[in-house]
Amino acid sequence: MGELWSNWAGQQVCAPARVERPGSEDELAETVAKAAAEGRGVRPVGSGHSFTDTCLTDGVMIDQTHMQRLLDVDTATGRVTVEAGIKLHTLTAELARHGLALENQGDIDAQSLAGALATATHGTGARFRNLSAQVLGCRLVTASGEVLEIDEASDPDAWRAARVSLGALGVISQYTLQCVPAFRIHRIDEPRPIREVLAHLDELVEGHDHFEMLALPHTDTALTLASRRTDEPADPPGRFEAWLNDDFVPNTVVGALAGLGRRVPTQVPRIARLMARVAGRYEQLDASHRVFAHDRRVRFTEMEYAIPREHLAEAFSRVMAVIADRRLPVLFPIEVRFTAADDAFLSTAHGRETGYIAVHQVVGAEFETYFRAVEAIMDDYDGRPHWGKRHYQTAATLAPRYPGWEAFAAVRAHLDPEGVFTNDYVRRVLGPPSV
Repeated sequence: MGELWSNWAGQQVCAPARVERPGSEDELAETVAKAAAEGRGVRPVGSGHSFTDTCLTDGVMIDQTHMQRLLDVDTATGRVTVEAGIKLHTLTAELARHGLALENQGDIDAQSLAGALATATHGTGARFRNLSAQVLGCRLVTASGEVLEIDEASDPDAWRAARVSLGALGVISQYTLQCVPAFRIHRIDEPRPIREVLAHLDELVEGHDHFEMLALPHTDTALTLASRRTDEPADPPGRFEAWLNDDFVPNTVVGALAGLGRRVPTQVPRIARLMARVAGRYEQLDASHRVFAHDRRVRFTEMEYAIPREHLAEAFSRVMAVIADRRLPVLFPIEVRFTAADDAFLSTAHGRETGYIAVHQVVGAEFETYFRAVEAIMDDYDGRPHWGKRHYQTAATLAPRYPGWEAFAAVRAHLDPEGVFTNDYVRRVLGPPSV
């Protein structure tokens, strides 16, 4: 029996014919060409942090765990070339050693760079684009084993397609990124009334480099994460304070309460009010990568939608109302973030200033009722689902929401006309590899 693979949440499982772990670009090209010659499908996999079936295959799974090297660093320009399998926490630590940083990043850094980029992963900050906008170029292995150098100058359409590709064009071996000088962040986390946050939302978003809201269902409490970039010297919290706020409360306490809510759903509103009392003020001033991302061990599944920023407050209020009106047993906070527009064809922020609403359920709890209700709301705002998080869209419903849809399809038809890199998920959300 072959090797079984499952994602981080344990809810997506497959049995590939083979799991290959190449250690170099040459080995990767040989592996892909061999699989294609055998008539097998090929799917790249990162850290398994996608909640969809995007990586599942009964063909050949490509695990790039052994391709995590930092290949070139130009500290003068900030241009950095890395192997695509590098984990974000490894990348950001290496960049810091060279006095550099990613311009922005999300709140989890366990993903591989390739996986995060391929699914349009993002952080928050109205003036900052998602991670894929930092890609200057890449090297992509096609089904024949040919390695293509892709950048804006040589092929602008392929470059805009490869930055957010869902692994549907080929397997990327290397990325060249535009990084920035290392910087520090002063972040203050504090609970506030939701009505107060919504009343001043634009002011909060524009007044901070990075702003995020975690709203607790069944309460009027939100934890706000407000950050400013600073030249002040690092002043990280003490060991106990960091353990309490970064580990014990979000992992042990929240995990225990979420588990209790799953077992006794009728008590969820009461448990939510208890969670609101647990939330407290926490302050950090440290290197950007240490403030952006933290370890999260509570297993959950997630849906996230990107909508035009101007509709964010209204859509969020409707989600909160659905939870209350239907008495849905939801404990996980609703996460609200913001990014600038970008131009990758399949970026969820393509061509528009964007607000994001993410909803979660603890693993083991029923989620489809909740997620379908949220998706129905997001459809009213031309919502674009995060490619690595749960949704119920198809190519037919998604195509009108992306101005670059046909351009991406043309690049895909050219690079993978036989659909070697197509699985059930890709076929469902992108359609067949032809135009």
